[in-house]
Amino acid sequence: MFPTPQILSSALSKLSTPFRRSQLGLFHGKTKQYGNNVPHSKHKTRRTWLPNVHTKRLMSDALGRDLKVKLTTRALKSINKHGGVDNYLLRTKPDLLGMEGMRLRILVRERLDVKRAEDEALAQAQAKIQLEKEMKEAKQKRRAQAVHARKTREVRQNITGGIFGSVGSSTHLNAS
Repeated sequence: MFPTPQILSSALSKLSTPFRRSQLGLFHGKTKQYGNNVPHSKHKTRRTWLPNVHTKRLMSDALGRDLKVKLTTRALKSINKHGGVDNYLLRTKPDLLGMEGMRLRILVRERLDVKRAEDEALAQAQAKIQLEKEMKEAKQKRRAQAVHARKTREVRQNITGGIFGSVGSSTHLNAS
């Protein structure tokens, strides 16, 4: 069973991660990095680096609308590599997507399932119409073959009746 958006939102409130901000967008595994500033005196001081985050609007073909999401440049490159946000969401590992990515994945998957069911129903209806059309054509073809066979039989009877009928009548006249 797949988690629903409600379950994901409740899990997000309980989530305790060192870089919670990454759960609110598509960060593709990027988190805050830690290191030291090291000047010439070699006196090290701690510092952090944040990921390169942008807010973008990405067109989702499955949902039929734009998605406004925060994402890193690494995630943007991966989206381009996968050929769109829908493919990226469906093919990427859950631990790289984060909570927002999983919420979007569920929305896309549900919409694609609905479209797939509609397409299957349409295909079944078209197949049924095509089958009825083929059965009607086959019935018309059998009728045409029956009419042709009947006409051929009548022509043969007329020909044989004309040939044998004249022979039989001439012998009958000669015998009397």
